[in-house]
Amino acid sequence: MEAPVFEEFDPASDCDCPGCVSRRRAVLNSPSARFGGHPPAHRALIVATATAAALGAAHALPAVAAPQAPERPGVPAGDEPDTPQGGKAPLHGPAGRPAHPGGVAGPVKTPATTRADIIRRAKEWVSAQVPYSMSTYWYDGYRQDCSGFVSMAWNLPRNEWTGSLNQYGTRISSEELQPGDILLFHNPTDPEKGSHVVVFGGWTDYTHSYYIAYEQTRPTTRRQATPYAYWSNSDRYVPYRYKGLTATPPDTGTGVAEPVGSGEGTKGESGDVAATPFPGRMAFGPGANNRYVTLLGRLLVERGGARFYASGPGPRWSASDGWATLAFQRAQGWTGADADGIPGPRTWSLLVSGKGRNIDDAPLPPGTGTGTGTGAAPVTGAAGPPASAPRIPAYPGRGVFRPGARNAYVTQLGRQLVKKGFGRYYTTGPGPRWGEADRRAVEAFQRAQGWRGGAADGYPGPETWRRLFP
Repeated sequence: MEAPVFEEFDPASDCDCPGCVSRRRAVLNSPSARFGGHPPAHRALIVATATAAALGAAHALPAVAAPQAPERPGVPAGDEPDTPQGGKAPLHGPAGRPAHPGGVAGPVKTPATTRADIIRRAKEWVSAQVPYSMSTYWYDGYRQDCSGFVSMAWNLPRNEWTGSLNQYGTRISSEELQPGDILLFHNPTDPEKGSHVVVFGGWTDYTHSYYIAYEQTRPTTRRQATPYAYWSNSDRYVPYRYKGLTATPPDTGTGVAEPVGSGEGTKGESGDVAATPFPGRMAFGPGANNRYVTLLGRLLVERGGARFYASGPGPRWSASDGWATLAFQRAQGWTGADADGIPGPRTWSLLVSGKGRNIDDAPLPPGTGTGTGTGAAPVTGAAGPPASAPRIPAYPGRGVFRPGARNAYVTQLGRQLVKKGFGRYYTTGPGPRWGEADRRAVEAFQRAQGWRGGAADGYPGPETWRRLFP
């Protein structure tokens, strides 16, 4: 069984990589804006300047995006990828050198593939730390630049470039993005050096302001949380969906096929549950939101998993689904990778057929317990919340913690800081209006976690919030 897919995304404000640290330092050193925060006046602005004449150039160009997101000012130069690319070329390249860009000869071939396979191939390069190069080719035959990486992830029959990748996809909106789609920026004024393309790996949270990008950039393939649509030239990236994609649901936006019938019922209701095919592991795990998750939860409740759910089950994957799945798997006597909290084909088959052992009342091993809907999930041997752990309140987003903000979340944060022993900065309160006392208390808490520099900026991100409310 493959490794579990549970992941937790640290917030940008809690990230201590050099790029994030430098970016936050630039923000903090900017003068305050009229309504709080830091204006972009003293930041570097990158302006998209493609003209109608450039759009009429001889290259085969994808459509230039309409504005979808504001520019991200203040991005350090190091975060802008230096990604010159080769042109169209056969696998392994013509004598190791990329061909000059040109139009697609003959009909476009789009071999069938799935979202899971696209992400799996992307992760293989990330794991292998493939060095960036526009003139060399990895052992699988794909060029080691950004467009070669996407050609590999989409399993195309040859190496494409940013001027031709759009012909293999269908343009979509940002709201339709799902794992395995791409965000493509083709710069007609400098097509071989000013363009870039990334594989979309899923949104990091409900705000859809950051997503996981898989991309080939210097020095090696990387996977990281990225502001939508990108660090710069944000309004010029265009989302595309691969034309050869299979097992895509109609009009659901979930990235997985829907169950047979209504998908809302279990045994005895509309739709034959026993005939419902396994949708694949991509249908489950953090970020999943579809009818299969609801069906899984209801089947687990029927098999003795009700104690893991404080509410629901529902269509959005939560830690409750993970713990209940883990309990069912262990009830079958499975251990190790066979009991990772994500339903595989065997788990699904037993649940929909009503076979196998039910979940008993025995407590899970130490380090596991009732989920809280945070999206975290059990991994064999990993620590989890005890069964009596209080529910962690949902992280409200960065916008509620800024100069001038006034809301109940600020009060809730301040009281928890006082409870944790970081209340010495408050002369009154805590209260609902965000102030310097709140920021200094948060900074002190972050430093107590061992964070330094921009990772301890005094503004709570999801990871700070999670640690404050254990």
